[in-house]
Amino acid sequence: MIACMIGWNMEEVENKKRRGILVTRKGSLCTPFFMPDATRATVRGLSSEHLEKIGIEALVVNTYHLMLQPGESLIKEAGDIHSFMHWDKPVLSDSGGYQVFSLIHKNPDLGRITEEGALFRSVLDGSKYLLTPERAIQIEFDLGTDMIVCLDDPRPNEASKQDIIEAVDRTIRWARRCRDEYDRQVMLRHLTDETRPMLFGVVQGGMLLSERKRCADELIKIGFDGYGLGGRHVDTEGKFLGDLMASLASFIPEDKVRFALGVGKPEDIVRLYSVGWDMFDCVIPTREGRHGRLFVWKEGEQIDEEHLDFYEAININNEQFTKDFTSVDPSCDCTLCTQYTRAYVKHLFRVGESLGFQLASEHNLRFYMKLIEKLRS
Repeated sequence: MIACMIGWNMEEVENKKRRGILVTRKGSLCTPFFMPDATRATVRGLSSEHLEKIGIEALVVNTYHLMLQPGESLIKEAGDIHSFMHWDKPVLSDSGGYQVFSLIHKNPDLGRITEEGALFRSVLDGSKYLLTPERAIQIEFDLGTDMIVCLDDPRPNEASKQDIIEAVDRTIRWARRCRDEYDRQVMLRHLTDETRPMLFGVVQGGMLLSERKRCADELIKIGFDGYGLGGRHVDTEGKFLGDLMASLASFIPEDKVRFALGVGKPEDIVRLYSVGWDMFDCVIPTREGRHGRLFVWKEGEQIDEEHLDFYEAININNEQFTKDFTSVDPSCDCTLCTQYTRAYVKHLFRVGESLGFQLASEHNLRFYMKLIEKLRS
């Protein structure tokens, strides 16, 4: 019997791999699970019907992008993000902090970070915005998402020790403000344990394990439904930070869901699942698809942390596919693989036909869904 109460119910642990059920107000999700990024309230090129057919179970939208365009008030007027997108399954909203901080770090003329929040200019029309922890939570409630993420202070893994310590300090202070505003919104909107959104804190700390532990400990004291991975899971050379990621997962209580934000490549999902992470999101499958890179299963390959060579990524733009009348992947059941050939898809990309981008995105997302199915089994 699955409880109706919002939260995460762990069912089984094998080594560090966890399987459970995440209960949201829009339905239950079996872990592990993967969420495509519907950054601007759309997974580019794919309708809700496409996503349903592929087997997508939840989506991620971005608070920063939606507050700029079309604005949270319009989405609220539509009913909520589900009505606006025609999507009746769980939706998670990222706070947008990473995008705001990246914008300001790349061009200091566009804004600055203060203790109050992030003051920045819109890249669309130059208008000024102040994104505070309280404002981020208010917007996410207005969007009507089912899982919301606190505004944090993200810094590159390679940042100085002092920068990392400052980021952790501010992330903790902002998390308290987010929690207070979250509790206020729950009361104002007369929400219950069955109708409230879930709230996620984000663990920062860069490459400093002691700071990761301090951040996690302080966030746990504040209390959240789940905890996210702040920063990258690889170093500056792209090397997977396995020991750090395993330690960070162990800092988060067993009865709380662990969210690996921005992860990632198929092999990295396998790696992080193997050390105790539960949920994932990334733009990779659709972004790579739009560029003609298609994920293809290798026959009979085992999938675990010791066997990561279970697929290849082919570039359909290569000349070798001009007269290749075979399926992209005979083992795949998506529209592209069951109805079209590699030669036809290459033709679509060569002439810039949007159908090619759509089919490729659909195929890669179906690959990710099958990967999740394999990990669950």
